[in-house]
Amino acid sequence: MPQSLRVAWRGRAAIVGMLVLALAPELALAQAPPATPAATAPAATPGAAAPTPAAAATPDVPFTHGKVDVGATKAAVCSACHGANGNSVNPEWPRLAGQSAVYIAEQLRLFRSGMRNNPVMKPLASALSDRDIDDLAVYYEAQTPVGLEADPSYWKAGETLYLRGDTAAEVPACVACHGPVGRGNLAAGYPALRAQQSVYVVKQLNDYASGARYSAANPASASRNGVMMFTIAKRLTAEQIRDVASYVQGMR
Repeated sequence: MPQSLRVAWRGRAAIVGMLVLALAPELALAQAPPATPAATAPAATPGAAAPTPAAAATPDVPFTHGKVDVGATKAAVCSACHGANGNSVNPEWPRLAGQSAVYIAEQLRLFRSGMRNNPVMKPLASALSDRDIDDLAVYYEAQTPVGLEADPSYWKAGETLYLRGDTAAEVPACVACHGPVGRGNLAAGYPALRAQQSVYVVKQLNDYASGARYSAANPASASRNGVMMFTIAKRLTAEQIRDVASYVQGMR
C-alpha cells in the first residue's frame, strides 16, 4: 500500500441511534439532578450567587462578539505552538484550523479556570478576556486545515471504527457526532477531527479514559459533552485508539 495513501470518505450513513442506545444509562445518570426534599433544602444566604456549572460558563456563542480579523492579530502568540493559521506541525499540539469556534471557546475557558489543567495553556488562557477568547475562536474556525497522511498500517481499521463503531464493546460510531468527514457538529459543540494530529488524539482519548482530561471534582461533567467521551474512551482498546487516531489524521 503506497505511503501517500489518503483517507477518503466512503459515503455511509451515520448511526445516531447506536450512540443513544449505548450511552443512555450514563447520560441519564449524569443529567438527572439529585432529589432534594423541599422541606430540608438549605436556605439561601442573602446576597450569595448561585453556583454556575463549568459547562454553562459561556453566556454567548463566540460569533456574538468575536471578529476574525481581530483574532488574526491575537493569534500571533498561539502560532508558536499551533502553527501558522492553526496548522500545527508538532504532533503533540492540536491543529486549530477549521475547529469549531464553540468548542475552542469552551476549552479556552476551561483552561482559564484551571478545570482543564495544562502547564502551558493555563498561564496563557488566564490572560485572556471573554472577548479575546471569542476573537480567537472565530478566527481559527475560519482557517483551512492542511491535510496530513494517515498511517497505512492502521487507518483501515480506524475507518471501520469511525464509521461503524464496535457493537460488541458498546462503542458507537464516531461519525454520529463528529460527522462523515470529521467536521464536527457546531450546534452541539462536537469538535472537528479532520487532519488532527494522531499523537494528540491518542493522548486525549487516553486522558478521557483515565479521567485526567479535566481536573474537576466530577471531571466527566466539566464540559458539556464530557460524559459521552469519558464513557466511550473507557471502552476502547489501545489498538482501537491508535487506529482511529490514524484515520482522523488523514481525513480531509
